Amino acid sequence: MSSQTDIEALARTMGYSAAQMRRRFRHHFGMSPGAYRDRLRLEKAARLLTHTSRHISQIAGICGYRNHSAFSRAFQRHYEQTPRRFRQTLRVSLQRQHHTVGVFPYDIRELPPRKTVLTRLYHPERVRDDLRDWLRHSPGAELLPARIDQGTPLAIFHDRPLAGALPRLDLGVQLKNDGDSLALPPAFRTLHLPAQRHACLRLHDTSQLDAAMLYMACRGVSGDGIPISGDPPLLLQHTEALELHIPLR
Repeated sequence: MSSQTDIEALARTMGYSAAQMRRRFRHHFGMSPGAYRDRLRLEKAARLLTHTSRHISQIAGICGYRNHSAFSRAFQRHYEQTPRRFRQTLRVSLQRQHHTVGVFPYDIRELPPRKTVLTRLYHPERVRDDLRDWLRHSPGAELLPARIDQGTPLAIFHDRPLAGALPRLDLGVQLKNDGDSLALPPAFRTLHLPAQRHACLRLHDTSQLDAAMLYMACRGVSGDGIPISGDPPLLLQHTEALELHIPLR
């Protein structure tokens, strides 16, 4: 499907013309839908280059580029260095930090498929220790079904452990009964998380979040730990503690 067709389909879903959709999108994000899509593709590629050993041509395909050359040109325009040089620079930096970052105990678990209900926040404020309190103040949260309160609050970070130019976070709950059919307000959506192996770390509070992610990233490239996948980390709020889940390869 072409990007033109994608925009027209999105516009129809939201009740706009394609031209209105482009104007509103540019007003909100400061760029066209096509430029936004390309930025996200390149940021995903940067995470895969840093945290995995996938071949560059394979990363190009995963991120939506038809060939290695087109990907390399786009990547170099955005990051001002080739994908290969970017990978070398970031991995060397993480290896050097390996023995200087704090240590976080963790265990590895194979987590089953899960169903979540989420809303997206752009340029979010500092992450609160009480995710449920934060969710209650999200636009449209007052319209959520009452049984949502029975789920486990969670946040999904799309610009970590490698920061992106478009900070965004998905905030919501992991449902206890994934068979539930829910009527959701427009700002919320259902997302099914696949079964995947994770490194699970207990945190005292959200001030430890970035340090814990950096610790696992450094271990992954140093050879002392299991490489992370580059997929978005999740923070879950249990009754007794916050738990960080970092997807592994």
